[in-house]
Amino acid sequence: MTADLCLLTAVDLAAAVRAREVSPVEVVEAVHHRMDRLEPRLHAFCHRADADALDAARRLERALADGADGGPLCGVPVGIKDLVAVAGMPMPGGSPAYRDFVPDEDDIAVERLRAAGAIVLGKTAVTEFGYSGASHSPVAETVRNPWSLALTSGGSSAGSGAAVAAGMGPVAIAADGGGSIRIPASFCGLFGMKASMGRVPMYPSCRDERYPGIASWEGLEHVGPVSRTVVDSALVLSVIAGPDDRDRHSIPAGDVDWRAAAEPGDLRGLRVAYSADLGRVAVDPEVARVVEQAVAAFAELGCEVEAADPDLPDAGAAFAALIALESDLTGMRELVGRHGTEMSPHLVDLVTREWRAEDFTDAQTTRKAVVNAMWRFMRGYDLLLTPTLTTPPFPVHMQGPEKVGGRYVRDSAWLAFTYPFNLTGQPAATVPAGFTDDGLPVGLQIVGGHLADGLVLRAAAAFEAARPWAQHRPPLDDDA
Repeated sequence: MTADLCLLTAVDLAAAVRAREVSPVEVVEAVHHRMDRLEPRLHAFCHRADADALDAARRLERALADGADGGPLCGVPVGIKDLVAVAGMPMPGGSPAYRDFVPDEDDIAVERLRAAGAIVLGKTAVTEFGYSGASHSPVAETVRNPWSLALTSGGSSAGSGAAVAAGMGPVAIAADGGGSIRIPASFCGLFGMKASMGRVPMYPSCRDERYPGIASWEGLEHVGPVSRTVVDSALVLSVIAGPDDRDRHSIPAGDVDWRAAAEPGDLRGLRVAYSADLGRVAVDPEVARVVEQAVAAFAELGCEVEAADPDLPDAGAAFAALIALESDLTGMRELVGRHGTEMSPHLVDLVTREWRAEDFTDAQTTRKAVVNAMWRFMRGYDLLLTPTLTTPPFPVHMQGPEKVGGRYVRDSAWLAFTYPFNLTGQPAATVPAGFTDDGLPVGLQIVGGHLADGLVLRAAAAFEAARPWAQHRPPLDDDA
C-alpha cells in the first residue's frame, strides 16, 4: 500500500483522502518512507519538514472527520522550490549568503496551496539564486537525476524535478526565469508548465527588495508546477493562478478554466508550426529524432503542421544582461564581498562585471525585438512546437557555465529553446516526448500565443492521450 500511494496522481490522491479512503497521515508517512530510501542518493530536498508535514496531515485528518471538504488539493504532498518562501522553513536559496535565512511569510503560491489542502513536504534544492540550469549549489549536495544518478536533473528547480520523478510527491512547485520549470521537467521525464507572465503572482519571492539575490528576475520569473500528468499540473494551476495586489505583474483571472482545459480535446484544424532548431541552434541528433517523432502525433490528431522558424535574434547576451539588470547589483556585490570565495564563480562574475548602461539598454531593445518577432509569427499559428532542450541530461560533473577567454559565460546555448519565452511572457510547457537509445527522457516544448494558456494545456493533454508517458518511471525501485 505504501508504494501504491506514492504512485497515485494528485487528482486521485486528493479524491481518495477527501473520501476518507486513505488517511492523509498514511500518505505523508508513505512519502517519508520513500524519501528515507531515495534521498541519500538523489538529494532532491535541501530541507525536509517531516514534523510539520505530519502535523498538517493530522490537522487535516481531524478536519475531515468533522465534515470539512479538505480542498481541491486535499492531502496532496508538495515540495516547494527553495527560492519560493515558506514561513518558518530555512531558505538558503542555494547560497552561503543565506545559510541562516528563515522567511516569516509564505509566498502567495504557498498560501494558496495550504488553503487548498496541500501538505508541504519541505524545500527542494536549487542552484545558487537560480542562476544556472544545472543541478549543483555551494551549500548542498548535487541533485541527481532519477533516470541515471550520474546525470544532472536540470535546474534551477533541480530538486523539484528529481522529487516528482522519483515519486516523492506527485507534484512540486518550481520557478522559471529562463527555463527552470521546463529544464528539470524535460530532463526528468515530466510535464511542466510556465503559464503566461502574471498568471501566478509572486511575493515575497523575486519581489522583496530586502533580500538581494533572492529578489531577482522580477520581469522574467514564472512560478508553476511539475508533475507526472497534465491534469495534476492543471489542478495546481487552478489553485495558485489569479491576481494579487502584491505582484504588480499579476493579471485578472477568469479566462482560463484550468482543469477543463486539461481534458483531451479536439485539435483538428489547429495551425501548428514546428521549429526543429529555430533556424540556428545545434541540436543533439537523438533529441531531434525523438522530437520529430513526437511532432508527428499532432498531424495524426488533425493539426495542420508545417516546418517554420520564428525570425528570432540571438538573445543570449541580452538575456544575461537582463538577468544582471534585474538583480540588486549593489546588494549582491556586498554579498560577494562577504561570501564570494564560497559562491558560484559564474554568479560572482555576472554581478561583479563592469556593466555599461548600453549593455542594459541594448538588452531591452533585443527583448523588444524578440517579443515583436513572436507576436508576428504567432499570428500565423496557434501553437509552436520545438525541442525543450538541445541535449539529453548530461553528467553532473559538467557544472554548467564554462570559462571562455578567462570569463565565465552563461549557459544559454543549450537553453536556446526556453529562455526566449521568458522574454516574451508567453505560455510554454514541456511534455515527455520519448527516450534516447540510452533510455533518457526528451522533452517536447509546446508554446502558445499571448495568454493562450488554455490552448497549451489542451494540446498537451491531447498529446498525452495519444502518446501516454506516465507509465514510464525511473529504474529506482529495483535497488531502493
